[in-house]
Amino acid sequence: MSLADSRPQQDCPVRGRPRSEAVERAIIDGVMKLIEDGVPLADLSIERIARTAGVGKATIYRRWSNKDDLFIDAVRSAEPGDPELPGTSMRDDLVVLLESLRQRGLASRTSAILHNAHVQMKSNPKIWSAYHACVVAPRRRLGLDVLRRGQKNGELRQDVDVELMNDILVGPMLVRSVLRPDAGLEEGLAERIVDTVLEGLRPVSR
Repeated sequence: MSLADSRPQQDCPVRGRPRSEAVERAIIDGVMKLIEDGVPLADLSIERIARTAGVGKATIYRRWSNKDDLFIDAVRSAEPGDPELPGTSMRDDLVVLLESLRQRGLASRTSAILHNAHVQMKSNPKIWSAYHACVVAPRRRLGLDVLRRGQKNGELRQDVDVELMNDILVGPMLVRSVLRPDAGLEEGLAERIVDTVLEGLRPVSR
């Protein structure tokens, strides 16, 4: 899963009526069941989803305007949730963010459903772009906010390019998650990455 920049957040789907947790769960479970059964995204019609979930098509359309928006929400619901940052220091917040990325990497490795969903999204540029706008870009902004606070608080040198540093931090985790599926995503990896990078980027004491 890349943390590259993507389209502005206004590309995210606009949800319909307020959520009914049981109904929404049934619909999302229906989508994931169809993906698990190997149904291609092109064949994932609202009618088929409604039949699998045991609801009417109107129930789905009141919550999602189209199947693409529903698909993105279903994939997002299957991933680990976004972390709550401790706010104690830049270092602690970065560790939590990278640990969340590690957990997502583990989920993609161990969940055939999630892996299949990501593969199908990548084959559809519109859906992949919307997923980036709604899920990936907000995560990246969160990391950049942490780094900027670190500069403001004196935890990070002012001359550091935070955009580049964010990529340097998340890069090793992404390489292991996506390009090196045989590589370890062991516990403590987030701490090792953050501490290794920060060692050379902290302000110099005078």
